[in-house]
Amino acid sequence: MGRILVVDDEPSMRRILASNLRQDHHEIHEASGVEEAQRTLAANDFDVVVTDQRMPDGEGLAVLAAAHENDATLPVIFLTAVASIELAVESMRQGAFDFLTKPFQPEVVRATVRRACERTRLLRENILLKDAVVRLEGASEIYGESAPMQAVRERIARVAPTSATVLITGETGTGKELVARAIHRNSPRASKPFVAVNCAAFTETLLESELFGHEKGAFTGADRQRQGLFEAAHEGTLFLDEAGEMSLAAQAKLLRILTDGQLLRVGSTRPRHVDVRVLVATHRNLEQRVREGLFREDLFYRLAVVPIQIAPLRERREDIAGLSDVFCHQIATDLKMPRRRLSAEALQQLQEYRFPGNLRELRNLIERAYILTSNLEIGPEDLPLAQKETIPGNGNSSRANALAIPLSDSFDLTGLLEGAEKELILRTLNATRGAQAEAARRMGLSRSALAYKLTKYGIRASE
Repeated sequence: MGRILVVDDEPSMRRILASNLRQDHHEIHEASGVEEAQRTLAANDFDVVVTDQRMPDGEGLAVLAAAHENDATLPVIFLTAVASIELAVESMRQGAFDFLTKPFQPEVVRATVRRACERTRLLRENILLKDAVVRLEGASEIYGESAPMQAVRERIARVAPTSATVLITGETGTGKELVARAIHRNSPRASKPFVAVNCAAFTETLLESELFGHEKGAFTGADRQRQGLFEAAHEGTLFLDEAGEMSLAAQAKLLRILTDGQLLRVGSTRPRHVDVRVLVATHRNLEQRVREGLFREDLFYRLAVVPIQIAPLRERREDIAGLSDVFCHQIATDLKMPRRRLSAEALQQLQEYRFPGNLRELRNLIERAYILTSNLEIGPEDLPLAQKETIPGNGNSSRANALAIPLSDSFDLTGLLEGAEKELILRTLNATRGAQAEAARRMGLSRSALAYKLTKYGIRASE
């Protein structure tokens, strides 16, 4: 049964309709014209509206508009003696549920109202289920019972309903994008686009074009006009990952957007207005970058309205057991494999591991064990990388040798890190037999980010 609003200027017609519909145990409300119907719709919730078309103070189409102004999914049934093809077409075009004529057959009207009530029920249940799924997804992705993660969830709950810019910091693989998505999902912009971009994956020119768009002929290869990601995220959220890598020119454009919502495409002098909430993440110390002249101070203070710091996994080891259980469930579902569990020895080994790759590395370790072992229990022998990395100063590891430098010696830190990165990329490509997509996945990089690093270090496919 449902709550039905019957709109007709003839009292006898309202009584007949109400009497018939009450046979199906509906709750009936009546309105004698358009104005009364509009007031009633504004003050009450209904499951179905049944309305006449021609009334002294207006038309049924005005009732339809008022109904959909309050609830766009509310079914409206026209029941009128003034029937015409034009009216039927127009009412259906404006979203009417059905169009019936007088004199009516009671069983037809009752059946139509039942169908309309069922549609309303299904639509509302669907909305409730979607809301529940969103809440469950948000809760499961930001996992951890440690004090640092409880503080992160509390900060998300406070900042999500606002329009404030958020600076999310933490090491690579700690889940900065998950935090950004949770903020968006719990914000008033949740139904609008969430657009994510890794600023480290593009050269300076390409990043500006990607973010702000470009005009035809703005640079070599710009053979047509292109919309940027800021415009694509209009009324939604744009997540800038690794924003510390942005050039000073791109930073100046970003500052203008954050200040007055004005965007300039590359090669254009005509500003465009965008309404975008910006969430920023970086693993770098932006305050240090400001002191080095690599990041604008005014932009830093504009971004760091609300900071959220995510602790590395090694500082919240009490979360490893629960995270491992979550990943075991997710991986078994994704791979369509039997559910496995970690042995006590394997779990202890993980809890003693440094996890330089944080959550991403933990998941990759468990996924690799799922694929390579046939046992229902994952043991220490199924986590060879963890075994190696828990042994400090392993002399057989080129990575360990590269970093085994006495602190009293002077050395080129940038060159050392770049050399170690190149070596790790080469070893990973060797392990995947040159398959760049798989190598990028193992290293937690996008394909474009890996391509950029291959070009940077001059690594050719033949190597």
